[in-house]
Amino acid sequence: MLILGIDPGYAIVGYGLVEYQSNRFRTVDYGAITTPAGMEFPQRLEMIYREMQMLLSQYHPQAMAVEKLYFQNNQKTAIDVAQARGVILLAARLEGVELFEYTPLQVKSSVVGYGQAVKKQVQEMTRMLLHLDAVPKPDDTADALAIAICHAHSSGSLMNRLKQYC
Repeated sequence: MLILGIDPGYAIVGYGLVEYQSNRFRTVDYGAITTPAGMEFPQRLEMIYREMQMLLSQYHPQAMAVEKLYFQNNQKTAIDVAQARGVILLAARLEGVELFEYTPLQVKSSVVGYGQAVKKQVQEMTRMLLHLDAVPKPDDTADALAIAICHAHSSGSLMNRLKQYC
């Protein structure tokens, strides 16, 4: 199964493509879609949408795993990230890619085995599971790979299969 993990944002969208087969991972590609700070917000959304379309049409993943939004402080940032997340989900939907969402707690638990793990622990375990020489940069890219790993670990579970029928 080819999984596209996405860490949504409007300045940086981290992505990571992972192939998961027979309990083994193979890193296919990873990186970030970045938008210039001075660009008007609607243009940033268009840029994210177009680059996401290109990724999806290039790789044809079977699943897209996206981090659910969680914000404590800045409402403006939360709204802007939610809009960027919306164009990402739309791109996947129009390409016929099945969507899955995971909370940060689910990602940490799946990758590290501990829901209160710190970012560095998640990044290092991601590096180890994917047999990478270094933790990918920027952090959004490493987070996207962790989200893809989370989906790989969750996709075979009975609960996840049952969720599809509810």
